[in-house]
Amino acid sequence: MTKTKPVSPLWTRAEIEKALEARAAYTGDAGEDFAIGGVSIDTRSLVKGDLFVALKGDKLDGHDYLAAAFAAGAGAALVQKGYKRPDVAGAENWVLIEVADSVKALETLGQVARGRARAKIIGFTGSAGKTGTKEMLATAFGALGSVHASKKSYNNHLGVPLTLANLPRDVDYAVFEMGMNHTGEIAALAAQVRPHIAIITTIEPAHIENFNGIEGIADAKAEIFSGMDKSAGAPPPVAILNVDNPHYARLKTAAEAAGIKHILSFGEDEQADTRLEDCALHADATKVTVQMGAQRHKFKLNIPGKHIAMNALSVLSAVKAAGGDVARSVKALEEAEAVTGRGQRHTINLPQGGPPVLVIDESYNANPGSMRAAFEVFAMTTPSAQGRRIAVLGDMLELGKDGPRLHAELANPLLKAQTDLLFCCGPQMDALYQALPADWRGGHAGDSKALAQMVVAALKPGDVLLIKGSAGSKMAYVVEALKSLTVQNVKPKDHKNAL
Repeated sequence: MTKTKPVSPLWTRAEIEKALEARAAYTGDAGEDFAIGGVSIDTRSLVKGDLFVALKGDKLDGHDYLAAAFAAGAGAALVQKGYKRPDVAGAENWVLIEVADSVKALETLGQVARGRARAKIIGFTGSAGKTGTKEMLATAFGALGSVHASKKSYNNHLGVPLTLANLPRDVDYAVFEMGMNHTGEIAALAAQVRPHIAIITTIEPAHIENFNGIEGIADAKAEIFSGMDKSAGAPPPVAILNVDNPHYARLKTAAEAAGIKHILSFGEDEQADTRLEDCALHADATKVTVQMGAQRHKFKLNIPGKHIAMNALSVLSAVKAAGGDVARSVKALEEAEAVTGRGQRHTINLPQGGPPVLVIDESYNANPGSMRAAFEVFAMTTPSAQGRRIAVLGDMLELGKDGPRLHAELANPLLKAQTDLLFCCGPQMDALYQALPADWRGGHAGDSKALAQMVVAALKPGDVLLIKGSAGSKMAYVVEALKSLTVQNVKPKDHKNAL
């Protein structure tokens, strides 16, 4: 997303042809010159004037969607060699740029855009909370100037170069989320982003089945330091690390080994550069006091949870590292709200009347650490009238041989959160289901569609539901099933317990 519209076109025909060493071809009445306002790989979100990049994947081929792209107003399209313009109405006016590999071409556009941009580049990764942190970074830096940041969770081998290819040359700040589930992936992404400031939010056992222990995850996340911009004229690179995390020393050593001399810490530790001095937790907001050197900042976050407050500390550390006005960014963060699938709240008015049901949507992803953090927020949310706390959980994926144990170990935190019922789906979640007393078991299903029916049938007025699971568990289906009953978004200012 771009907070301010670029003054000049994102790409001209000449710039694209020079970057890709390719020439635009057309047979009809298309003009010799064209200007591109954005780069897209999805016709559903394509904006008129975008460059459509036809990617060939294992399941889908973007070349099959060229007609839809041009119908939506694409200004031009990248196609792979061998593609033949179809004999359909209007195809003669399609502006096509033939390349050997459309993925490589997308990466090349990203590198050219990165090279010409004046922006201060902030890159970050971590085992949990990445997209929420990205939104807070965009908000905090948006108070200081124009910001470009990845849409949704565009944090992989396609999302990162796509975000780079859309980077305006005249934006002030750019924020890049980087994710991984295998060794080497962060290094490849960081080499493209070349951040000036790098953040690692936390290290948790996410995707652990692909690594030799949690230390392997820490090492993979630390790959971000290898790609930091150390070129002549660039500002000194800065690493920002969570000092409270058990792997802080390992990450700090990795940063130093990569030649990073400026390392800032955040957390509750007395020696933290950005220290969480106080954190008053409420069901729908968090009051935070932060000490940054000689300055103290007090503010309220409308997104509940101590883990959110910790991520906010990393954001303010980045603002300080970039030389920005921290007080202005703090004020902006007070307006930040949870995003879909990451703590957003919905109220549902049931047909039979009575107090509404509250749904806490944490359906986007999950690992053991983020589950526990969600349970803490869940515990502070009080059901209305005769309502109950109901946890609706899907499998945490990619945990390897430790999966059943890590699921079963959620039993005590779940009971500590005063949960009344558990509904869950997937084979891994059965370990948790069996670890609970029979009275706490609401139901277990093989998939989220079957589970949704069970949950809807069990609803009572005043219930509070927490819905969470790995993306592959498709817990968003349960959220949508509940929202279809009649829903309205809850704004923080409307919350009874707002500070």
